[in-house]
Amino acid sequence: MAKELKDLTKRSENYSQWYNELVVKADLAEQAPVRGCMVIKPYGYAIWEKIQRTLDDKFKETGHVNAYFPLLIPKSYLSREAEHVEGFAKECAVVTHYRLKNAEDGSGVIVDPAAKLEEELIVRPTSETIIWATYKNWIKSYRDLPILCNQWANVMRWEMRPRLFLRTAEFLWQEGHTAHATREEAEQEARRMQQVYADFVEGYMAVPVVRGVKSETERFAGALDTYTIESMTQDGKALQCGTSHFLGQNFAKAFDVQFINKENKLEYVWATSWGVSTRLMGALIMAHSDDNGLVLPPKLAPIQVVIVPIYKNEEDLAQISAKVDTLVEALKKKGISVKYDDADNKRPGFKFADYEVKGVPVRDHAP
Repeated sequence: MAKELKDLTKRSENYSQWYNELVVKADLAEQAPVRGCMVIKPYGYAIWEKIQRTLDDKFKETGHVNAYFPLLIPKSYLSREAEHVEGFAKECAVVTHYRLKNAEDGSGVIVDPAAKLEEELIVRPTSETIIWATYKNWIKSYRDLPILCNQWANVMRWEMRPRLFLRTAEFLWQEGHTAHATREEAEQEARRMQQVYADFVEGYMAVPVVRGVKSETERFAGALDTYTIESMTQDGKALQCGTSHFLGQNFAKAFDVQFINKENKLEYVWATSWGVSTRLMGALIMAHSDDNGLVLPPKLAPIQVVIVPIYKNEEDLAQISAKVDTLVEALKKKGISVKYDDADNKRPGFKFADYEVKGVPVRDHAP
């Protein structure tokens, strides 16, 4: 192990500290100036992109389409579903004004008291309320159903104990929101998406999960049932990796979303919502990584193969590069992401250590 990694805490000594150090040393993310928020660095975001791309394909294979809904939600919308507002009230960030102005004493900008909003806006903690207010305009008849929408977005849940990827005030996720004509169809959808998540986590992240149903005290605020997948971390703790919620008719009743059924009678719509987030990054780290650094499954590794040349002079490098270029092209044609690192600003030993801590699955040298 190179000198640069000797100060990585061992898992057996302090698992939490090991995790925090590894996220930074592997160049995945760092703390942002705003407490509870994070900067996802290019290497970390490349992993998230692979997660996102794969899941997005799976959603579309099951008939879902992507849409986008507003970041800001009128406060009154959250008041319409009692359990929902109670579940999220303590985590909400609130926008009260829409303008700043320069302070008269020249000390900087201040909130303009004259720019107070008539109704406060909530930075979305989740989008059920704004989406069901919208679905009311989309749904009139059974012919308009089902609606199978997903959105990739960020959300804000004020977090007092932040931890990169696992608990942050702002995080990235996807949230599916579907509307159905029957209870059976909605329940089937909620269970189907739980299985989609489980197949992805096990098949692409190589992380075993337990499928289950949340207890009444743990289920999503406003849901009748919450289906979950839970993984196990190396320190023996369970980690929630994804949830799918059967919402019944709660949000349809809260926003008066009714449709004319095949018997020409008015009925409330049945609903689901489901999501996974950048917490999957934390699950990936804690399931596989070791005291030497990150360990990534090949399907999600941004760089699957890295080749580092070892040479004495420029003539040696030219000969090595000529052979490696052919190999690189052959690997790329097979769909393998490969990097030939011939940069002369770092020693080979540093490169090997760096790629090990970043979890590149195949690392080799070219003498």
